[in-house]
Amino acid sequence: MFEERIPDGRELQKILDADEDHFLDTKGCKIQPAKLQETFVAFANADGGEIYVGVEDKKFQGDRLQPFSAKEEANALLATLLEQTVPSVENVMVEFLSLPQGGQILHISIPKSPKVHYTASGDCYVRLNAGKVKIKGERVTSLAYSKGSAPYERVAIESVALDEIIGSPILDDYKQRVGSNLEPKRFLKKQRLISERNGAEYPNVGCVLLFDEEPQAAIETRCAVKVYRLRTTESEYKREHLAEMPATINGPIETLIINTIEKIKELVDGASFYEGDKLVTLQYPAEAIKEVLVNAVIHRDYSLNDDIHVRIFDNRVEISSPGKLPGYVTINNIYEERFSRNPNIVRMLHNLPNPLNHDIGEGLDTVRNELKKAGLVPPVFEERANAFVVTMKHQRIASIEDVIMDYLEQNPDSVISNKLARKLSGEDDINKVKKALQKLRSERRIALVDERAKPFDYRYRKV
Repeated sequence: MFEERIPDGRELQKILDADEDHFLDTKGCKIQPAKLQETFVAFANADGGEIYVGVEDKKFQGDRLQPFSAKEEANALLATLLEQTVPSVENVMVEFLSLPQGGQILHISIPKSPKVHYTASGDCYVRLNAGKVKIKGERVTSLAYSKGSAPYERVAIESVALDEIIGSPILDDYKQRVGSNLEPKRFLKKQRLISERNGAEYPNVGCVLLFDEEPQAAIETRCAVKVYRLRTTESEYKREHLAEMPATINGPIETLIINTIEKIKELVDGASFYEGDKLVTLQYPAEAIKEVLVNAVIHRDYSLNDDIHVRIFDNRVEISSPGKLPGYVTINNIYEERFSRNPNIVRMLHNLPNPLNHDIGEGLDTVRNELKKAGLVPPVFEERANAFVVTMKHQRIASIEDVIMDYLEQNPDSVISNKLARKLSGEDDINKVKKALQKLRSERRIALVDERAKPFDYRYRKV
């Protein structure tokens, strides 16, 4: 049985007012089951979405509400979507919205799926903006890698001879630390780190990333980490903002993580700027940065031809990892859901004594808790183009006013400007900081130093 309910007028108007986009589509009740299935599959293969059947699109002339006169009229549509999609999409929500004037709108809510789905005719679609795109061949394979349903870490690397890995001192060291006495080749086979291609055995991507001395030279896609120190707070930075040339970190995964953490620590420890002749230093919890970096390395999409980018700005640290969130994971449920795109890599690192990695959710909980302990706001998660970006802002949980007064109380001989207040608080909005300064001035807690300056160049001292 499907749920049935009566929507109020506001909900109906919201449906009619909404524009079709990446997450929403409306269809007339006369749509053919095969055509609706294309849209259904496209949503499941992308980020999920909502379909309202019985609502014509905005180009329709006349009353756009064209409901089913009886729920049974939707049976053929539902049978095609729920029974003939390959494989079936899990956790689909179906309900009928009963209209006051009679008739029903079919509402279908499709979740983001960890699998690649096909229509009954064998076609694959993805949602793109307000439409669907048919994909095939390499694009379907790339979609499977992105979702994690076909782990790229198990692709054979023909350019690396298996004997190179078997004789690797990195593998020997790993086996000693986990206490394995197995012969190297048997050990790799048991750990699913050997794959076949054309009847021959090769180390796979996961194996090369873990145990090759120079995996960046062996794997066709880029898999290094680039670390930048940028002397700016702007999102659009230029070459002249670089404090030094970006550092490129190479090596097998464990070494890559450790060396990157050291480089970040070096640059973050130097994350300071001058306000006049006074040096202002920013501090971030090391454990939070480590957890974000580890997640970026072990959960990234290695099929994408890009490195991980760590950007250290004057007021934040951004870590960008190639690939969107895998499986069921979304920005909204990231603290609760668990899904690993590279399960072999995650497992192998987790088997080590004092492993670098926690479970996905545990690591992010640590990030949030460590930032909170340091008095900083929680991390910000974004999906930009084909990358997942975590931003740790040097933004105080305290109000802008509290940050300003705290600075002036700790530095009684100093003055503060709008620019310095933005850097100290992490608040980018120049007008919000201006209002905070004006409020403190009206309360006679701060005073203007030089009224002849331009408004945004005003400097203030503690009264």
